[in-house]
Amino acid sequence: MRDRIRAAGHEVVGYDHHPENSDVANLAELVSKLTAPRAIWTMVPAGKITEDAINELAGLLEPGDIIIDGGNSKFTDDGPRAERLKPKGIKYLDVGVSGGIWGKENGYALMVGGDAEDVARVQPIFDALKPAGEFGFAHAGTHGAGHYAKMIHNGIEYGMMQAYGEGYEILIASELVHNVPAVIKSWREGSVVKSWLLDLLDRALDEDPTLSGLKGYVDDTGEGRWTVDEAIRLAVPAHVLAASIFNRFESRQDDSPAMKAVAALRQQFGGHAVKR
Repeated sequence: MRDRIRAAGHEVVGYDHHPENSDVANLAELVSKLTAPRAIWTMVPAGKITEDAINELAGLLEPGDIIIDGGNSKFTDDGPRAERLKPKGIKYLDVGVSGGIWGKENGYALMVGGDAEDVARVQPIFDALKPAGEFGFAHAGTHGAGHYAKMIHNGIEYGMMQAYGEGYEILIASELVHNVPAVIKSWREGSVVKSWLLDLLDRALDEDPTLSGLKGYVDDTGEGRWTVDEAIRLAVPAHVLAASIFNRFESRQDDSPAMKAVAALRQQFGGHAVKR
């Protein structure tokens, strides 16, 4: 992200707690090296780390400065943050960012929450980060809207990845299909299921045709859970998204207690064979 912004002609000073990745020693030095009015972009894990960073910055910045949280914070944190910063005259924007490690080359999809005048002021930075062309940027709404949009984006991503994973497993289980990687590759053009995620699955299979080097353990960083919480709150049926998050939980069990109980019940009522 730094490289894309610099390539567009903007000055960037970065701080990271790993000195080899940092331009300065601490946040105070970072603030001192930027001319007011400043725009400070935080991008650290959601929760206490983000809150601590924003609270520290609030004590260093001046009226008219903007804090942008580009991490995956929960949308419910954004409104209170904006209100907490308002008496200091510090502006706040929340930005959902998608693009991952490929964003430097391809650009980043950006979903922004906050006041229109603050978005307009930082728009040159957003333009530097987004892909070329008409797509890849949205001022989604008020404070919290950017992170809310990114939360739903990630919930959809969970469902899409699960569908590709299940299709892949059926293919490798089939006695008819002998070249699963070739099938995946054939879907990359001309198919209604083509997508960047499919391209990445194909890339993974090029590197490891049977994925034997991986363990089927899938973590989650919160957005999928929050999406399902919102579906429940709004009474919106979200079968695929809910199932995908539960499948991630299942992936972390070496020997599922629930399935042990099912096996025991089948044996008890029907005398069905079990594996000891």
